[in-house]
Amino acid sequence: MSHVRDGVAFSVCVLVPVYNHEQAIVTTCEGLACLDLPIVLIDDGSHVACAAVLERLAQAPGVHLLRLARNGGKGRAVRLGLAHARELGFTHALQVDADGQHDPSSLPPFIEAARQHPERLLIGYPRFDHSVPLHRFISRYITHVWVWCNTLSTALRDTMCGVRLYPLVPVNALLARHGCGDRMEFDTEVLVRWFWAGQPVDNLAVRVTYPTDGVSHFRLFRDNVLMARMHLRLTLGMLIRLPKLLYRHCRSLRHARHKSHS
Repeated sequence: MSHVRDGVAFSVCVLVPVYNHEQAIVTTCEGLACLDLPIVLIDDGSHVACAAVLERLAQAPGVHLLRLARNGGKGRAVRLGLAHARELGFTHALQVDADGQHDPSSLPPFIEAARQHPERLLIGYPRFDHSVPLHRFISRYITHVWVWCNTLSTALRDTMCGVRLYPLVPVNALLARHGCGDRMEFDTEVLVRWFWAGQPVDNLAVRVTYPTDGVSHFRLFRDNVLMARMHLRLTLGMLIRLPKLLYRHCRSLRHARHKSHS
């Protein structure tokens, strides 16, 4: 999908990082077909069976495949995928997880919102059904609270949802300065640093269903340690930025009061 708004080209693709999801990725791509968008698949060092499935999918028109020689984690795959999408000529990339948990009918509003406000990073927040595991639902709020403390704001409603639409030029510039981690911590850190940079965000709802036969690559000890280190890193970063964040927080409160009285 490509058009020109105010003299600036707008071209969006769907970006899907994949690691050993050969059972789900075909169905996921079929669901994404309703968007009528190019798809960029990032093979994060998948095993032979998944690599073969991705090779077949890449034969379809509008499907691009970037192969990574080794598995380096979701964060690294997304970071390299965002750079690759820009090299392909796209201005925006809609990130979606490979396991099919995100309802494709929730995605068109992201495209329309990006068309209207191409400078904004659009963040999905989940609308869970009964399939969500209770421990995942609760653990998300630990990260939510940390993020709200690190930003002195609730502007980032959910930083763990795998759906977000990135404006490629500014986010790639940010990632050139801050890698934001190679694994699960990436999704949260990139959004916090985007907010710290004063860049605009919007939050859009996404219906989420956890597949009963879904494959999780979360490693309890390793990824919890990485998340803890990320939260510590962001807390230290928040303290350095505290005067600026307090100023922004007070300004937003004044703006909200002004709107309520007008």
